[in-house]
Amino acid sequence: QLQLEESGGGLVQPGGSLRLSCAASGFTLDNYAIGWFRQAPGKEREGFSCIAPVDSATYYADSVKGRFTTSRDNAKNTVHLQMNSLKPEDTGVYYCAAAPSTGGCIVLQTTYRYWGQGTQVTVSS
Repeated sequence: QLQLEESGGGLVQPGGSLRLSCAASGFTLDNYAIGWFRQAPGKEREGFSCIAPVDSATYYADSVKGRFTTSRDNAKNTVHLQMNSLKPEDTGVYYCAAAPSTGGCIVLQTTYRYWGQGTQVTVSS
């Protein structure tokens, strides 16, 4: 069975950090771009970061640039999202997704084939 599973969400105070992980099973991530998406309460799901296969080039939306870092651990077939300096507006359900790719990545949801179930991130004092 091909699936992705996120972990690492939780409750954190503003200014704090969390590290999300996205683990794949049933397939290897080597030939897939991995995208990170989130859905805040009452809002549509939005893409904010992705990491390409091969060269691990990354993209970040302005809302997270300089605070979030995504990286690959191919040995563990896992992608991580390090989130620092978290703000209340970062609250939401976070999803990872995988898109077949020969290079590069974009956060266009329709290009992603496999999705995780989501993990809740709450930033609140």
